[in-house]
Amino acid sequence: MFWYDGAIRQLPLQAFDLRDRGLLLGDGVFETVAIRNRTPFQIDAHLTRLNEGAARLGISFAIARASDAIHELAAAYDRPDAILRLTLTHGPSDRGLARPRSPEPTIFASISPWTPPRRAEPVRLVTASIRRNETSPSSRHKTLNYLDQIAALEEAGRRGADDALLLNTEGRPACASAANLFAVHGRTLLTPALDEGALPGTVRRALITAAPTLGFEPKETRISCAELLAADCVFLTNSVRFVRHVRMLDEKRYLDQSPYPDLIVNWLWAEMQRECVESKR
Repeated sequence: MFWYDGAIRQLPLQAFDLRDRGLLLGDGVFETVAIRNRTPFQIDAHLTRLNEGAARLGISFAIARASDAIHELAAAYDRPDAILRLTLTHGPSDRGLARPRSPEPTIFASISPWTPPRRAEPVRLVTASIRRNETSPSSRHKTLNYLDQIAALEEAGRRGADDALLLNTEGRPACASAANLFAVHGRTLLTPALDEGALPGTVRRALITAAPTLGFEPKETRISCAELLAADCVFLTNSVRFVRHVRMLDEKRYLDQSPYPDLIVNWLWAEMQRECVESKR
């Protein structure tokens, strides 16, 4: 099911301007939102990040329109739990890189089935040969430019792994292909700072805020590869899979019995239930 041009659509084939800059140049941003009980989870955080990304790319649009698309599509879908993607582009323009003087942004959304995770999925990482450019706006905003991440994930698959660890141009850990990275040292919870090439993930921000109540001291910082390999536990977060427990990184095998990934899954589940289920009673 889809939302396009202000209406719910059943089919993905719709009239679309083939000069759209999102299609031709990746000039746009998107958000992937978990839907629970037909209610978007962390909706304020997603809309804030969408608005910030759009502003950085110079896309002027009404945030209420994005909110309407998310809520209307979630309400119309035939399943209470789903994953919704909302895409915003700079709209059509003439040939070339220069943006139009009077842009007409394009906005659309799609929704798919989803089962909320209850456990932290185990994952094996390998270090990708591709580097994350921490100086690029694409590292700090959820833009449509995902070629590096796609290539890194494919490389990981060829090497028998589930996902890729991306280092930044200084050789320090930044993120996975589509997830934020965390490392536990004792009760200290480390995660790469945003200027290291980490995307400001919605789950990342929520976990940093809640970390003290979970018994952690959060620290956004530069992490060396040696610190990552010496961690008690390493895990990934994003808004669809919640938490994935890194069991192996290259040739390093971590302890399988760490309680922290499932602890954080349980915390996220409780937050989602409170926001999307209990608040609707």
